[in-house]
Amino acid sequence: METETIVLKIMRLKGADPNIALPCYKTSGAVGADVRANFLNREGIILACSERKLVPTGLALAIPRGFEIQIRPRSGLALQHGLTLVNSPGTIDSDYRGEVGIIVLNTSDKQFEITHGMRIAQLVLAPVLQAEFEEVTRLDETDRGTSGFGSTGAF
Repeated sequence: METETIVLKIMRLKGADPNIALPCYKTSGAVGADVRANFLNREGIILACSERKLVPTGLALAIPRGFEIQIRPRSGLALQHGLTLVNSPGTIDSDYRGEVGIIVLNTSDKQFEITHGMRIAQLVLAPVLQAEFEEVTRLDETDRGTSGFGSTGAF
C-alpha cells in the first residue's frame, strides 16, 4: 500500500546556517524525520547533568491544517547519553509560524555537548481532529469505571 505524501513547507530563519541539512527521513520506513541543532553563533552548548535547554533549529514550518508536528526524542541519544525531551512528544500546531525549538534534558550523570548540526530530535507529521466539547451531567458506564492509576495491573 502506498502512502500519500503531504508537502510541508520549511523556511530557514534569518541567520540560520544554510549548510545544515533540512529534516529528512533516514530510511524509507522511517516515521520521524531527523531535525538538527542550528546555532546562530555556530557553536554548540553544554548540558550539565539534569539540565535542560532550548535548542534552536533555525527553521519555521507551515504545517497544513488538520495536522500537527510531534517532536520526539532520538532513541540513540536517549539510550547512549540520557538525552530526552521534557515535553515528549511536543506538539507544534498548524497555525504556529515561529522557530521550532527543541527542549532537551540531560538525564545522565555526565555533561553532554550538543554541537552545531547535530541531529537532536525527530519530527513526526500526524493528523489531528478537533473535538466539540459538550457538557453532560452523566457519563456512560464502563467495566473500568473510575479506577485510575495502576488499576489494570502493575506490569
